[in-house]
Amino acid sequence: MQLKNNNLLQQQAFINGEFVDAKNGNTFNITNPSTGGFLTRVADCGAEETEAAVLFASVAFQEWKELTGIERGRILRRWYELMMDNIDDLATILTLEQGKPWSEAKGEIKYGASFVEWFAEEAKRVYGDTIPGHQRDKRIIVLKQPIGVVAAITPWNFPNAMITRKVAPALAAGCTCVIKPAEATPLSALAIAQLAREAGFPPGVLNIIPTNKAAEVGKVLSTHPIVKKLSFTGSTPVGKLLMKQCADTVKKVSLELGGNAPFIVFADADLDAAVDGAIASKYRNAGQTCVCANRLFVQEDVYDLFLQKYKAKVAYLKVGDGMEEDVVIGPLINEKAVKKVEHLLEDAVSKGAKKLLGGGRHELGGTFYEPTILADVAVTMDIHQTEIFGPISPVYSFSDADDVINMANDTPFGLAAYFYGKNIDLIFKVAEALEYGMVGINTGMISTTVAPFGGIKESGFGREGSKYGMEEYLVKKYLCLQVETN
Repeated sequence: MQLKNNNLLQQQAFINGEFVDAKNGNTFNITNPSTGGFLTRVADCGAEETEAAVLFASVAFQEWKELTGIERGRILRRWYELMMDNIDDLATILTLEQGKPWSEAKGEIKYGASFVEWFAEEAKRVYGDTIPGHQRDKRIIVLKQPIGVVAAITPWNFPNAMITRKVAPALAAGCTCVIKPAEATPLSALAIAQLAREAGFPPGVLNIIPTNKAAEVGKVLSTHPIVKKLSFTGSTPVGKLLMKQCADTVKKVSLELGGNAPFIVFADADLDAAVDGAIASKYRNAGQTCVCANRLFVQEDVYDLFLQKYKAKVAYLKVGDGMEEDVVIGPLINEKAVKKVEHLLEDAVSKGAKKLLGGGRHELGGTFYEPTILADVAVTMDIHQTEIFGPISPVYSFSDADDVINMANDTPFGLAAYFYGKNIDLIFKVAEALEYGMVGINTGMISTTVAPFGGIKESGFGREGSKYGMEEYLVKKYLCLQVETN
């Protein structure tokens, strides 16, 4: 691994401001999904190390919360600057452990750093309220205070941004954090931990627990009485389990879970723009994003023309090692992911879907999969209710707005939705009727620091980013003061 700053390649846990081995000396392998090759070995921590990190975070919280928002913001700002100074190395680490194209990884680093920059400013804007008293001799004040030690469990598909999106507001609010990164991609987390140490975070404020024992570490984080808040991004089944485990200690919980995003194209849409938006949404990170287009609904009047234009552009998407030039689609994360995609495609084809493009493993081998388009997809197919997490575009035909709204909402998930059209009345009707936490209108890209990210239904609750993101890590305290009156 060729880096300008070799200090960014860390293989140990980061606990109380130091990089340390697992107590028993155990490690696990990190591999490159593009080549299958060995990258390095990382400390394999368990319950003991996690418990220690929680205790150190609790001690650190007592001093960290007493700093002013301006003081915390200065350290966060320095962390942001260090991320941007080391952006190329961070992108290289991310691509090598996760597989996405290097240019896309660099975009993730910028996106992740933007949360640190944003919340460095928000740290000094934790405003309370004064409320007119209910009696003449009463004064009412509402304070906002940091909730305490925060646990964050993050996924492999965005191993940088999913951490910063959680911990930047938590740290800005005055909380301390213990993070369990995904077992497939801990190197990105450890790299930004090194930069956090350089930025001047006090020991114990930020802790990283790499592990190949996700259930064991997750159990400690979700049941420990010192941990007051858990934020999780990942699958709905795991999110439900963590929520149950948090119940006994009544933790505050934020969950960003699975998605099944509809992408709707109405007959009056700009088809070229819709094609570009669908590609940007669907094939980013090889389709391995929770907000990517999962079901493409095209109005029957323009169905054939859309497919023609879409196929022509998707056919030119270059598949390959993320470190190679002009690669747009990297590998799937592992063999299990490929087999899932294969099952969904086989089921759809057996029930009448037509392979318009691709439809199999790529000639490069490994876990590379061809960019695929399926036409004539129906709601009876498994792919209709399943988050694909791969480069397959299932395309449906629909007749009118009511028809497509019903199909789009026919899922327990409610994270992101997209649609293209020009009729202003229709735009408001569809936007209000779609049962999703985020809706992109005439755009396939909706993620930004300044807007609240999150879903409804079984896609979870809580919001990340924007002014609302800070609220997830604060508690409100009401003060009622009796005063003398003349």
